[in-house]
Amino acid sequence: MSNTVRMTVAQATINFLGAQFSESDGVEQKLFAGCFGIFGHGNVAGIGQALLQAELEQPDLLPYVLGRNEQAMVHSAVAYARMKERRQTWVVSTSVGPGATNMLTGAALATINRLPVLLLPADTFADRSASPLLQELEHPYAGDLTVNDAFRPVSTYFDRVWRPEQLAPALMSAMRVLTDPATTGAVTVCFPQDVQVQAYDWPVELFERRVWHIARPRPETRVLEQAAAAIRSAKRPLIVAGGGVHYSGATDALAAFCAATGIPVGQTQAGKGTLLYDHPQCLGAIGSTGTTASNAVAAEADLVIGIGTRYSDFTTASRTAFADPGVAFVNVNVAGIDAVKQSGLSVVADARETLAALTDLLAGHHVDQAYVDRYTALDAEWEATVTSVFAEPETSEGLLSQNAVIGAVNELSDPRDVVVCAAGSMPGDLHKLWRTRDPKGYHVEYGYSCMGYEVAGGLGVAMACPDRDVFVMVGDGSYLMMATELATVVQEHVKLITVLVQNHGYASIGALSESLGSQRFGTRYRARGAESHRLDGDFLPVDLAANAASFGLEVIKAQTMAELADAIKVAKAGSEPVVIYVETDPFIDAPPSDSWWDVPVSATSTLESTQRARTTYEEHKARQRLFLTPPRTS
Repeated sequence: MSNTVRMTVAQATINFLGAQFSESDGVEQKLFAGCFGIFGHGNVAGIGQALLQAELEQPDLLPYVLGRNEQAMVHSAVAYARMKERRQTWVVSTSVGPGATNMLTGAALATINRLPVLLLPADTFADRSASPLLQELEHPYAGDLTVNDAFRPVSTYFDRVWRPEQLAPALMSAMRVLTDPATTGAVTVCFPQDVQVQAYDWPVELFERRVWHIARPRPETRVLEQAAAAIRSAKRPLIVAGGGVHYSGATDALAAFCAATGIPVGQTQAGKGTLLYDHPQCLGAIGSTGTTASNAVAAEADLVIGIGTRYSDFTTASRTAFADPGVAFVNVNVAGIDAVKQSGLSVVADARETLAALTDLLAGHHVDQAYVDRYTALDAEWEATVTSVFAEPETSEGLLSQNAVIGAVNELSDPRDVVVCAAGSMPGDLHKLWRTRDPKGYHVEYGYSCMGYEVAGGLGVAMACPDRDVFVMVGDGSYLMMATELATVVQEHVKLITVLVQNHGYASIGALSESLGSQRFGTRYRARGAESHRLDGDFLPVDLAANAASFGLEVIKAQTMAELADAIKVAKAGSEPVVIYVETDPFIDAPPSDSWWDVPVSATSTLESTQRARTTYEEHKARQRLFLTPPRTS
């Protein structure tokens, strides 16, 4: 009979998690860097006690960090996992009730972005001795239903540990999913609060060092040959590079493949940095927030090679980006759900392995020089546009444009520095304009585009790469959603440079509203007018700079370009977190993408603005298409 050790369920969980490692290409690392947590009555005596005991007796087992918001803690963990190419992540523990459900948004974000995070929400009593509990959801038709069941649709794996005997298989399944590149995402294991503190005799083998291999599935030979044949027969092939290129460590393989074949690349939000901006085959962003170069080439492409992309509506311009009548698709992805999209040839395999194999199969093949000349000229035109908008002067009101602010940060940051963003007008502008000089230098969360991600995500990025400066670009709307982790930044002595852009409203939705004929309704931060009874009064006297300073960090106000440049230099030279506050003109847009995004417009209206928008919408809608043409293989 094996030896046993007596611990509570919570203590066993912490000891198990601290002994888990991941391995890829022979390199091992701890799977969990630590545990974010906020304690309440559901987890303070269980997981909280176990973390305290571990901190006192085994400080390196699973370090604990106190967060300020449950959703934000998940964002920090996910951002960390992305910077670590999904090889390492964090655990997040919360109490029962609102503490748990606050994590739902973070769970959805993790799963949509295919990023691993382990969520350990507390749950109601398994023995029901004290029911109904404070914060317990009671349903007349289901006695075993709790608020944590809401995690099921936004998790890639869900379990609840009703008895100590269930812990080992639950944790093993959780590790399996977290380290599977095709199915990873939010993993949720719920712990009833009475079960957490129960003692049990555990086999010592449960706590031994365990290494989880992250697989690199190779492409099938026959399918690979079909993909190579399709590429050889194409006259105007285009690669759409997504986040999967980063996660498989395939950036060098992609650069080599493109250099050998001359095939250009358009990049998704998660795919920025898969080629550096000045690579001869890099056309930059693609789709609704793409460059005119990338989108012009996409419109003419007769073969689209998707590598590690989900083909979101922003990437495909709501299925209008690829306009050639006979366009075909070859899709390389570890996840079958993504590989079958656009009815393309499915290559269900690792991106790096597939690119290396295709480079060998296509030895000597190169696209025509006329095609190279065309996309090179288009790219040069776009780069000239970027240079122009980066140099935009202050307006007559003394305000900078957001384009100029982005340009200043881009030009004054180091190549290895990281820019972080998620929501509002900034992500689209960054996608178009940011010149990525390092594969990990661009971190924009756009699978869920979650307002409030920026500061929390920036914390996770900075913790993952302390040797880089991290610039959080955040608008006032997203800042007001969740700036609380600035307190955690100060607590943990993390250097974070937050560029807080004040434009008095929701600039992105304001512009969208105007394009849809809704006249920017409800998108400006104004007081309600005494006579009109509408939100058209004075701007709100909210002092976001003072709010940021209240967290105990330095705030630098910048109005002119010279002041902004000086502020960036000061922030970079220091070792402490800094907030740079700058007001911008919300009516100066980034250069257009010559693209579209499908947001339905009211079919009937008494407003002339809406009527005009509906006409434009119907014109674009007519260009949408289902892609059913099989790829050419000979």
